[in-house]
Amino acid sequence: MTARAPAASRPRLILGSASPRRLDLLAQIGIVPDDIRSADIDETPIKGEMARDYVRRIALAKAQAFDLGPGEVLLCADTTVAVGRRILGKPESRDQAAAFMRLMSGRRHRVLTAVALRYGDTTRDRLVETTVRMRPIGAAELQAYLDIGDWQGKAGGYAIQGAAAAFIPWIQGSFSSVVGLPLSETAAMLAACGITMKEARP
Repeated sequence: MTARAPAASRPRLILGSASPRRLDLLAQIGIVPDDIRSADIDETPIKGEMARDYVRRIALAKAQAFDLGPGEVLLCADTTVAVGRRILGKPESRDQAAAFMRLMSGRRHRVLTAVALRYGDTTRDRLVETTVRMRPIGAAELQAYLDIGDWQGKAGGYAIQGAAAAFIPWIQGSFSSVVGLPLSETAAMLAACGITMKEARP
């Protein structure tokens, strides 16, 4: 039987995101970050940039935005919504949120989440793509959705775990990735760095 490493030798996990959804998702698989930091970077897409390139670039930029101490592992992620070649970021207004929802109404779109893990001089990343279908959304129910305000601060103007779930009959891929962090892939990346489910606290 192999002896368990002392707590002092375990890596310290830094979550490079202020998103409460990502914190909740990590907690779902028994991972508790030792610290939470937020990166202030320019997330404007480059003209002509594809969604896959964009979301990966932003996740990696976040991962390079912090100074790390010895034994620290930094986890960053970015999620975006794409309809065709168009990238839908976080809507800046109710009208823009309405335009996003109308664009996705009755059709499929892609949700892409890039995860970046940095430790020492090494940075690894993983991109997860999920296809989401929205049913046609009527004018009255769209206004009711906008009134709730659940569109604020969400890529594409919606959260699949929120009120917009009423519009989504089908997805192909990772549900947790649409929420903001693909758990299976993230858990595997963290495990490779020695970070696994922590013992339950009293």
